[in-house]
Amino acid sequence: MKILIVEDEQALRESIVTYLQQVGYVCESADALGTGIRKAADFSYACLIVDLTLPGGNGLEIVKTLKENNPDTGIIIISAKNALDDKLTGLEMGADDYLTKPFHLAELNARLRSVIRRRNFSGHNTIKAGKIEVNTNSAEVIVKDEKLLLTKKEYYLLLYFLANRNRVLTKDAIAEHLWGDHMDGFDSLDFIYTHIKNLRRKLLDSCGEDYIQTVYGLGYKFST
Repeated sequence: MKILIVEDEQALRESIVTYLQQVGYVCESADALGTGIRKAADFSYACLIVDLTLPGGNGLEIVKTLKENNPDTGIIIISAKNALDDKLTGLEMGADDYLTKPFHLAELNARLRSVIRRRNFSGHNTIKAGKIEVNTNSAEVIVKDEKLLLTKKEYYLLLYFLANRNRVLTKDAIAEHLWGDHMDGFDSLDFIYTHIKNLRRKLLDSCGEDYIQTVYGLGYKFST
């Protein structure tokens, strides 16, 4: 899943990006208000991590803009300020959580996972679809009481499908979600077909059901 980190302190921003990438997220970053607003408007993210004090203005402007245009996106505010009014303002504007600096990256990750669960899976740690069961805490996929071995990309592709059941997802949307800014370096999106084909085959072999449908000329749809 793709995350945007808007933080002007370089060391902290890079630490957050490195940590979250290691646990499997696709991360993009911005170091100023204007860049953060543009990225939040132009691309789709599972969650934003936003500092309040930014070059160019207050991070709450990003919260306001995002909630007007993409209200389903999760938001975690991070700030050195511990003022109650900042916290309440952010939450009233639609932010999901507030974390005061300094904080442990493991705690940020736990809060991030919680926000994504609430936003995409009604707060559940276990997601069921047909014969598939996914435990988001252990990142395990179980089919017929057997663990299904997926690559990291296949696992996050499956989560993306589960969060968007019965919706047509284009190749562009899938590539952007799983690779973020790195997709700009690809000459074509043919590799998306390979990942979908492999995930589709593994699901079909394990449960005998073909949940991923090709919608010709548009993209792919997961349906049980």
